Amino acid sequence: PVTDGSRELHSLCAQLEFLLQFDLKEKRSFFGQRKDYWDFLCQGLARRRQEHEGIRFVTSLDKLKTPVGRGRAFLRYCLVHRQLAESLQLCLLDPENLREWYYARSPFLSPQRRAEILGSLYELDGVTFHLVL
Repeated sequence: PVTDGSRELHSLCAQLEFLLQFDLKEKRSFFGQRKDYWDFLCQGLARRRQEHEGIRFVTSLDKLKTPVGRGRAFLRYCLVHRQLAESLQLCLLDPENLREWYYARSPFLSPQRRAEILGSLYELDGVTFHLVL
């Protein structure tokens, strides 16, 4: 199993975060806080499901104060529970929402790149992750 000490885990998470932040439009909350991929994921999942366990888990963690911290915790939760590809796919189903959050260079706006990314993420479902959440 992959654990917190794995160098590959840190590289994977950094690449996932880079991908989710690449060409992300700058948005701000009502109080001026910059929104990040965490906000995109929350909105995308809220449009598709009643409630996602990962979102509920992450929002219950009082120590997490920033969207980036929440996003990182959500990625880890999804890796442990083998839900990353499915969760991201649900967020990527709505082209209008994608254009609202991402500029044209985002690989999520290209059907071919999106399929490649999701295919790779679905392969991660076969990997066991033992991470501290």
